Amino acid sequence: MKKQRYKFFQYINHSRFSLIFIMLVTSLIIFSCTRTFLMFISVENTELSLPALFHIYSIGATYDMAFFFYAIIPFSIYLLIVPNRLWHSKINQYFIHVICYATVYALLFLLIAEIIFWIEFQVRFNFISVDYLIYRREVTDNIMESYPVIKILALILFITSIIYWKLKNYIKQSFNTKESFINRMIIATALCLVSVFSFLIITPDLMKFSNNNFQNELAGNGPYQFFSAFRNNELDYYQFYNTVDNEVASTELKNEVKENDSEFVNNKLFDINRTISPDVATEKQYNVMMVMIESLSADFLSAFGNEKNLTPNLDELASQSLMFTKFYATGTRTTRGLEAVTLSIPPTPGRSIVKRLGREKNMWSLGNVLKSKGYDTKFLYGGRGYFENMNEFFSGNGYSIIDQSTVPDEEVGFKNAWGMADEYLYTQAINSADTAFRKETPFFYHIMTTSNHRPYTYPDNRIDIPSPGGRDGAVKYTDWAIGDFIARSKDKPWFDNTIFVFVADHTVGGAGKTDLPINRYHIPLIIYNPTHIQAERIDKISSQIDLAPTLLSILNKNYYSKAFGKNIFTMKKDEERAFIANYQHLGFYTEGIMSILSPKEKLSQKIDPENLNSIVTESDINNPHMLKTLSFYQGASYIYKHKLNEWKHNL
Repeated sequence: MKKQRYKFFQYINHSRFSLIFIMLVTSLIIFSCTRTFLMFISVENTELSLPALFHIYSIGATYDMAFFFYAIIPFSIYLLIVPNRLWHSKINQYFIHVICYATVYALLFLLIAEIIFWIEFQVRFNFISVDYLIYRREVTDNIMESYPVIKILALILFITSIIYWKLKNYIKQSFNTKESFINRMIIATALCLVSVFSFLIITPDLMKFSNNNFQNELAGNGPYQFFSAFRNNELDYYQFYNTVDNEVASTELKNEVKENDSEFVNNKLFDINRTISPDVATEKQYNVMMVMIESLSADFLSAFGNEKNLTPNLDELASQSLMFTKFYATGTRTTRGLEAVTLSIPPTPGRSIVKRLGREKNMWSLGNVLKSKGYDTKFLYGGRGYFENMNEFFSGNGYSIIDQSTVPDEEVGFKNAWGMADEYLYTQAINSADTAFRKETPFFYHIMTTSNHRPYTYPDNRIDIPSPGGRDGAVKYTDWAIGDFIARSKDKPWFDNTIFVFVADHTVGGAGKTDLPINRYHIPLIIYNPTHIQAERIDKISSQIDLAPTLLSILNKNYYSKAFGKNIFTMKKDEERAFIANYQHLGFYTEGIMSILSPKEKLSQKIDPENLNSIVTESDINNPHMLKTLSFYQGASYIYKHKLNEWKHNL
């Protein structure tokens, strides 16, 4: 056996395919270095031990090799088909040297890219990175403004040259080989079989060995997970998730969404269309300015315990407003927040509805409801609205659009990679409100900010932290701009009759030691109008899908509803819940318990999810809490798939 192994390695050493062995060893070393760098960045959350380290590096090596053997298929084919005469030519030698050098450079580039991505999201490449490929301009501008890109690229080039200098003699040896086509075919076939075997056997679930999600992520491989996410960016609920009988789920869902002032229109399967008829008949024509703030975690506010005094204006507003203390984002991306607030629907697996081209329009929405009531409805975005398909989504669901592309350059005093600074976006909202007021038209404006985002740049002389001021500076500027917005609005004739809503799209990152860490979804919700709304703390568990029905209740509107959310004010204790998710895992949170749906029909629960060290255990469909979870998410997927949430102006 030892002789056979020796002969095999001796044969490989005298084969042009030795190039693949050289690149394999190089890639494994670089991937291991990547894993080690990421580990040190998050060492306080990783809870390292010898068994954990063993699993991280052994499972990681498995993914590393799987990705490598996928990637080298084209090169293996080249090594197979090039005849010996051409193989020894100067042109081929030059080509091989370029390919090997470029491979090392690419591996080091991926190392840096993974570190940058990890710093931002605390995970390996995933669904988000796939989306970022579509919006290369914004992403590239963001990176260029956030990091010393030229220096980094030069450093990568320098390190590549050092590594290549060490490898070049081994590469040169491959040009001295001469082997038959049959022998080359045997090796190439073996390599292809390894690739096929890896594709069939190795799955993303292999890395899920620990209750600590940081350990699981470290055991992965960024490029492997990138292509895995690319293949699985759309998930059919009924194919990948556990289900219950549709009739059972439909009945349970209708029981959950029904309220005292509602009545269902029919008894059809999963049709939650119902009339909302408040006790008081007179509708209120209050204007609404709803500001959705980029990445504003609740723990940035002093009202939630922050001691840095980053948000004095929001804290003051909170003391004068309806302050919702247990309010949660549905996801970790802007589009999830927009989807939840606009459509009042729990997150469905895969892409958010906002980005589902061809299926993102003509739905029941907050905009369509208020537009049918005579409101001027607008979506105002600080960036370019083609990003994340926002313009198509909002224009198709009852809104007109104002974004960076529609604003004259002279009205944009400051902008960065993501768009105009918040203060200039608020100017557009104020100008639109002035126009609507002159026309005696009530208005509803959904404003999406961008300033609280890397590269964290903003206008000078606004706050005491010079730009770029990191996350703290961006949060403080975001807060300053809100204070300035309110101050300017107070001078307007429409101020007293306008409700201001301040809510985040999501928090800063959604990663934690376990999937769906509830603390990473906690966001503020502040509803402010000193003339018509008394200050009060609302300590009820709720989420972004509840904002639309709650706002419509303040406006006392009669309307047809297809919303999954409920009026937070009238929620009973046993009705409090929040929906949180990432692109695969779907969570249903109530006080003391969270049920989680995962692909491959996995059901699990966290007991005491507020505890960061809570353990995830298996569950089943007989659990009453799990039945509610399944009914909501199964119903959301069924309703969207069968277009039961289409907009119809019935009332």
